[in-house]
Amino acid sequence: MKTGFRALTLFILLVPSMALAHSGPAGHTHGFAQGFLHPLGGIDHVLAMVAVGLLVAHLGGRALLLVPASFVTVMAAGGALGFTGFALPYTELAIALSVIVLGALVAFRANLSLALASLIAGGFAIFHGYAHGAEMAIEPSALWYGLGLMLATAALHGVGIGVGLTAQHGVSARLLRFGGAAIAAGGALLLVG
Repeated sequence: MKTGFRALTLFILLVPSMALAHSGPAGHTHGFAQGFLHPLGGIDHVLAMVAVGLLVAHLGGRALLLVPASFVTVMAAGGALGFTGFALPYTELAIALSVIVLGALVAFRANLSLALASLIAGGFAIFHGYAHGAEMAIEPSALWYGLGLMLATAALHGVGIGVGLTAQHGVSARLLRFGGAAIAAGGALLLVG
């Protein structure tokens, strides 16, 4: 119980210092390390990925693996669309909505089927991937950058899963619900910001 509370507290303390990850085409997509670090610097991506982890920790079972795998796979496809220059409208709006919806699902401890959870995660993943892919420069290291980005995304899912699994009962469970509401509120701020 203490571990989950400490992890949630640390997460909440670190989140305000982050900025949006999607700053537009920057051309600074050189290799695995930058790909790994890029999503960790964006509040929108961090909140959504941790919320996916918290949600699947609540759902348990096969969702623990399949929903995050669905997200990462579809995010890669979205990244490819963005990388090729395909136009996907309302990307930033969809990303902000992903934070709101995923946070609300955690706050309300939604009992979703595996299929619905995967559909929701995958639906939002296309936009997260697109935003990152559109920022990638066309260069030989782009593949390594993308792999780093996907690994960081999976790691953020893992953080959410770890916190969610260690804080499922009593006060910790209520704190997780509060955390979900805070994530949703963060998404609302992204919408108006």
